Amino acid sequence: MQKENGVYDIIILGAGPAGLTAGIYASRSRLRTLILNEGATGGQVTLTNEIANYPGVETTTGFSLINTMKNQAKSFGCSIKSNIKITSLEMEGEIKSVTVNGKESYRSKSLILTPGGKPRMLNIPGEEKFKGSGVSYCATCDGDFFTDKHVVVVGGGNSALEEAVSLTKYASKVTIVHQFDHFQAFAHAIEEVRQNDRIEIILQSELREIYGGSTVEGVRIENMADGTMTELAADGVFIFIGYLPNTGFFRERVMMNEREEIVVSSLMETNIEGVFAAGDAVPKRFRQVTTAVADGTVAALAAADYIRGSGN
Repeated sequence: MQKENGVYDIIILGAGPAGLTAGIYASRSRLRTLILNEGATGGQVTLTNEIANYPGVETTTGFSLINTMKNQAKSFGCSIKSNIKITSLEMEGEIKSVTVNGKESYRSKSLILTPGGKPRMLNIPGEEKFKGSGVSYCATCDGDFFTDKHVVVVGGGNSALEEAVSLTKYASKVTIVHQFDHFQAFAHAIEEVRQNDRIEIILQSELREIYGGSTVEGVRIENMADGTMTELAADGVFIFIGYLPNTGFFRERVMMNEREEIVVSSLMETNIEGVFAAGDAVPKRFRQVTTAVADGTVAALAAADYIRGSGN
């Protein structure tokens, strides 16, 4: 095991798929590596009951996949500290500094930021209860679990409409519920939805509750024009109303775009020398475990090159 004192080669902030992958590659390259993670190890993927599209693995759970990644990182000598609170961060200069819990400081030659993110929630009754057992935020991840079933899609942007069309490959019926009287999406996406005979559209309406027993059985919908409430039987609810990167702590520290995602180069470099970012906190069209681990791989290898090139 590596010593907890001295200067690390790489400190990784976040222990989701991107952070753990970066830890695997960095520590296997014999770089002194530390992962600091607020909360439990794993991030959003631990909420996934079944993963069936991770290459080389026929089927697994999110928890099992993360546990394997964590054990791999540790086997190569990576240190992992979870359930801590990052209270101070210095990213400029040759040596970076991270303080946790207001007292313990760790220094490194480079940083990889992998804070992850989370889907924007409706925050209605039943949403939290059925998360992972009927409520989903990823059609690619969970669509095939709803084969020949009726699902509700919430949202009216490009992602919602594209995912609704994708879900018709599995579901017998898809009902889109959107709060406005028109979609905020590209014309081709709207046309594709309207031409699909498996899709029904309910506009100017909002979900008020998701109900059921052990799994989702239906939703309650309020019509925003007249206030009437209706119930709609459904087997699942897919919510696509935006995504929130966990980058608040890094605001005004690194360059971000208008969605508060950390701007990176093709090598996962931020605008600060020696600081990299990866995973769901960086701009991307598709957010999957595979895209996160790809980012983590690139970030770790680029950080290794940076360390060797700087002569540290």
